Amino acid sequence: MKSEATGVSRLFYACKYSWQGLVAGLKSEAALRQEIIILAVLLPVILLVDVSAAERALLLLSIVLVVIIELLNTAIEVVVDRIGNEYHVLSGKAKDLGSAAVLCSLFSAIAVWCFILCW
Repeated sequence: MKSEATGVSRLFYACKYSWQGLVAGLKSEAALRQEIIILAVLLPVILLVDVSAAERALLLLSIVLVVIIELLNTAIEVVVDRIGNEYHVLSGKAKDLGSAAVLCSLFSAIAVWCFILCW
């Protein structure tokens, strides 16, 4: 369903729907809640560690990327579940690929943190 809103009104509704999506994800997805907690715990570390601004940005972005990919993975899972509850090879593949994307983003974040803080 496409919105009829334009201009500032469209921006308002886009932000509203985005916020609703984030709240829905936090309510239904334990992994997303855990990743947000990790972000909240590591944010002070990012601010306190003695690194350059660019490295600080990479530390932050690496964790935010995990959250973004988790949201996309959740969206994939919700759409697949909406289509039907019965097992289908392609549905399983879509969910597995989304999960693999989250795993890759987690490994990437760990690598960024190790490279910046350990070397």
